[in-house]
Amino acid sequence: MNPNQPTCIHIQKPAWLRRRLPSGPAYETVRTLLKDSHLHTVCQEARCPNQWECFSARTATFLIMGSSCTRNCRFCAVEQGPVHPLDPREPLRVAETALQLGLTYVVITSVTRDDLSDGGARHFAKVIQAVRKRMPEVGIEVLIPDFQGNPHALKIVLDANPNVLNHNMETVPRLYPKVRPEAVYPRSLLLIQQAGAAGPQIQTKSGLMLGMGETPDEVRRTLKDLRHAGCRILTLGQYLQPSSDQLPVERFIPPDEFDAWKIEARAMGFSQVASGPFVRSSYHAKELSALSLGP
Repeated sequence: MNPNQPTCIHIQKPAWLRRRLPSGPAYETVRTLLKDSHLHTVCQEARCPNQWECFSARTATFLIMGSSCTRNCRFCAVEQGPVHPLDPREPLRVAETALQLGLTYVVITSVTRDDLSDGGARHFAKVIQAVRKRMPEVGIEVLIPDFQGNPHALKIVLDANPNVLNHNMETVPRLYPKVRPEAVYPRSLLLIQQAGAAGPQIQTKSGLMLGMGETPDEVRRTLKDLRHAGCRILTLGQYLQPSSDQLPVERFIPPDEFDAWKIEARAMGFSQVASGPFVRSSYHAKELSALSLGP
């Protein structure tokens, strides 16, 4: 048996994870615009359960640098495979599409590109600059990979001055070899710390998926690690198996447990916490950022 092959255990989804899927003219408009612009979204590539809701609200999270990843995280539906040269026209297309969508807050993420010397940091900066040039007053959040721990790559992104810099821890340290075999827990934590040290003008953010076999004490220790590193905004959501190729769900977390984690995380000092079964790192990102800043 291949030890990396997910165990075929199927747990029936509980009632709180069942909901109607929004659709309609706005959803189709966003889907068509993205297709015509030759842009990818993490909503589509990662099979996010909120895709229909967000598209119907005329918002999306842009996925830059292609749709194929150089890593093979066991929770993620983004394709791993051959990558292509960066498209120099992509920054302008992202900016133009954000303008057409009427966005006032733009969220940009990427596949991991370990084949690039800077991990794609300069491309991130070019996208930020293009959006700012086209939409000077817009808020910008970036969800970045770990750049293999390269502090110079991180500085390139920070110097482009996004409003929020997000890097997801995803899970607790014990589960990294199983869930994120090519990632390193201390390296991701250090990235958050380095970003937080850049100054108060950039908010730091991170997130965890629950239901992958972690214990409450492990979650608690990870949240404390994040606060100690200076993370300000936290997201906690339910892991949902995108397909049979990814790891199975170990447990569905009831909504009241997510509520309890929110209370505990706020008590630890996080300025804003989104915690719930359908919460994802970019879900209601604009509202989280604004609330984190306070009055």
